[in-house]
Amino acid sequence: MKQGSKAFLAALVAATLASASAVSFAQTTSDAPMTKADQKAAKKQASADKDAAVAQAKADKKKTEAQSEANEAAADAKLKNAKKAD
Repeated sequence: MKQGSKAFLAALVAATLASASAVSFAQTTSDAPMTKADQKAAKKQASADKDAAVAQAKADKKKTEAQSEANEAAADAKLKNAKKAD
């Protein structure tokens, strides 16, 4: 390949990469205002997040109560075993 062709190809590749990088940067830093659909989706997402947090809290409460009951049962069993040993 001739020297001129190599330089041309190198310039073409560099221009392509620069162009792709500029487009990517423009997409990530877009300051476009939120549309009505974006606002509606954000509101639904916030509601879903709240519902998920409530469900997780209820599950954690049930788990804590079940663990407490299991600990109490284990303590009762130890007490019975200790009384039998006497």
